[in-house]
Parts: sequence; C-alpha cells; structure tokens
Amino acid sequence: MKKVLSILLSVFFTILISHKVSAQGCVAIKGTAGICSRPTDSKGWEINLTNRYFKSYKHYVGSVEQKQRVEEGSNVINHAYELDVTAIRTLNSRWSLAITIPFLSYSRSSLYEHDGKTRHSTHSFGIGDARFSAYRWMLDPLTSHKGNIQLGLGIKLPTGNYNYQDYFYKKADSLVLGPVDQSIQPGDGGTGLTFELNTFYNFNHRLGVYGNFFYLSNPREVNGTSTTRGSIASATAKKYNTDVMSVPDLFMSRAGLAYMINNITFSGGVRIEGLPSKDLIGGSRGFRRPGYIISAEPTITWVTKKVSFNIAVPVALKRDRTQSDSDKRQTIDTGTYKQGDAAFADYSINFGFTVKF
Repeated sequence: MKKVLSILLSVFFTILISHKVSAQGCVAIKGTAGICSRPTDSKGWEINLTNRYFKSYKHYVGSVEQKQRVEEGSNVINHAYELDVTAIRTLNSRWSLAITIPFLSYSRSSLYEHDGKTRHSTHSFGIGDARFSAYRWMLDPLTSHKGNIQLGLGIKLPTGNYNYQDYFYKKADSLVLGPVDQSIQPGDGGTGLTFELNTFYNFNHRLGVYGNFFYLSNPREVNGTSTTRGSIASATAKKYNTDVMSVPDLFMSRAGLAYMINNITFSGGVRIEGLPSKDLIGGSRGFRRPGYIISAEPTITWVTKKVSFNIAVPVALKRDRTQSDSDKRQTIDTGTYKQGDAAFADYSINFGFTVKF
C-alpha cells in the first residue's frame, strides 16, 4: 500500500510540475507556476521540460466575442511556442528548491499595426524571465500519505528582453523599427515575488483531488517600453499612460480529480488564469490587457521509475477581457464607457516530461 501511495503522490506532482501560467492570447501573461517537488524521503535532482503551444485569434470585449473581427479578417493572430526548463533540487523530505528558465518564440500578424490594409507579421525569440523558488511541505510527508499542503515562495527576475523590436510595414516602400506588442515581448521588465500553494488529498489508492494557486506580484509600475510601434504617441495615450507598457501581476488557480490505473493517471479539473487590472503592490498604470480565462483541463500522465510524461489540453470555457486602469480613468473623464479588446485561443497544447536523477 505504501508503494502504491508513493506512486500516486509521484503522479499528482508530476502533473503539477508540468503546468505554468501562460494565458492564451493577447492577455500577456508570461511566467511559471505549478513547479513543485513531489513528496520523497531521498535527496536528488529532477529536470522537467514543458512545452506549450497555442494560437490566439478570437477577440473579446468583456466576455462578448467580436465575431466580426474574424469574418472581416481584421483580427490579430498570435502563435506562441514556449519551452520551460526547470531544475528541482530536493534537500530533504520537506524542503526543495527550483529554478526555471523559459525559452520563447512568438509571432504576431495583424493589419492595424502595419499599414491597415495588408497583413504582416512581427516576431520575437529568446529567454524569458527566470524564477527561483523554495518549497516546503507543511505536514511530514513520511506520515501524511493521504494529504498534504506545500507552500512556495520565489523571486522572478527580469532576464527576458522587454524591449524586443522588429520591423513594421507602415508604407509600401518603407519599414519602421519599433518594440513589438506586449503580448509577444519575452520579458516584462519587473522583479517580482511569487507565492504558491499546492495541495492534494487521496480518498484511496486510485482516486484523489488536487489544487494549486499561484500569484506573481510585480511592484514595478511601467517598464518604459513604447507601445507606439515606432510611431509617435498620441496626446490621449500620454494622458492615460498607455504610451508605455505596464508591468502587471498575474495569477493562476486550478483544482480537479485524478484517477490512477496502473502507472497511468487521468485527471480533469477547472483552471483559471489571468492578469488583474489592479496590482497587489505598486501602481497599475501603463498599457496592459487585463482579463482571465476559465478552462476545462484534461491531463494524462504516465510514470515510470525515473521518467514521467504528461500531456494536457486546457479548453477555454470563458474568456473575459476586463477594464484596465486606463479604461476606467478614461470612462470617468469622458462619461463614455471604455473597454479595450484582447485576442484569446480556443485551447492550448501542453506536453512535458520529467527525469529524476
């Protein structure tokens, strides 16, 4: 029975290791979450590689889809590929350390960023913002087999380029060099603090529940990167601070059921991830596209003695582009309700594997 429980715990936390915050589309969330060690009584290293791909193309204002954007071909299309490399060092049965380095490749095609008539693309590639974290199991894993709670604290460093530039086609015979859109910038330019809570409970050796919560607090308000794409900012953009990019907070929460058959686990639950309009610490001005996505998240995990594999496909149930700080201030000043839009994906594809040394 202890061996079965040990395998089940391993499966649960292989699932958790594989997940990160990375919202599907123009709601520009970049960072990692759900990186946690599994209960064990032995020291050692684990390396986790997580791949994620999505295509965002459907525009929303609030929770209302702007279907005409796709029909008329004026929608923005983002293709995103992300690879997170995470090294986890288990110090003892309770404590572990982790470092995550993301590698990002983005492309973004649109009309309005260029001449407004023909579709062109901008691209970005490079290392994202790295994160260092420390984790502790609050209950003794050697005796608390049915359930436990893990807390994590970390620091997110501005290692990613937050002023990545590419060429924009403003005229048929000329190109303009400028910073790419916030949604495809590899970094956000802020040093942030992260908080995590990971928990599980096993009803028996086959069925259990899990839950995770992650929050990144970015105290820095703006990073100084221009949003004009090589052009000159308007008076309105300067007044409401949308001429430079914001450094926003982000969050993720997920919960669900997991069922194990031999060394394969099927899990399913609900996942919500997003970017708030107001930061927990520091100001909230600058350009940002706040919003959230609620998804159904099925996952399959296969575990061997040293290696585990998993695939998850979160499918969007609700997408909501909420009001930003600048939207709210402009609404108050003009008396006319203001709310920007954002593009979202229908789903994302996540595949990862973990090797224990």
